[in-house]
Amino acid sequence: MEKLTAKEEEVMQVLWKLEQAYVKDMIQYFDNPPLHYNTVSTIVRNLEEKGFVGHRAYGNTHEYYPIIEKEAYQNKHVMTRVLANYFDNSYKNLVSYFAQNDKISADELREILALIEKGK
Repeated sequence: MEKLTAKEEEVMQVLWKLEQAYVKDMIQYFDNPPLHYNTVSTIVRNLEEKGFVGHRAYGNTHEYYPIIEKEAYQNKHVMTRVLANYFDNSYKNLVSYFAQNDKISADELREILALIEKGK
């Protein structure tokens, strides 16, 4: 699975959220900065060439949908990159970061521990 550019990830986030959409429906989600219809259309076609997006044709109009699930991409690229670049490939360092910066509560940590023990 190929790594996406920042703009491609942004378009995929919209498609994952909408599940299926025409380019005209996606435009409203790109307001900071706004993206032109042709830009989004080009990005979507590139994503299709990379195997991330499929389409249904209705005459000259295409309805796009994600082929790659968000979780699959997230597991393969996002978490791997964040762990490697910021936490020395350590989940312990990742969780410690959130605990030290008050981003996770003791109750949430207990829930995580329960999930880990349940999985064993």
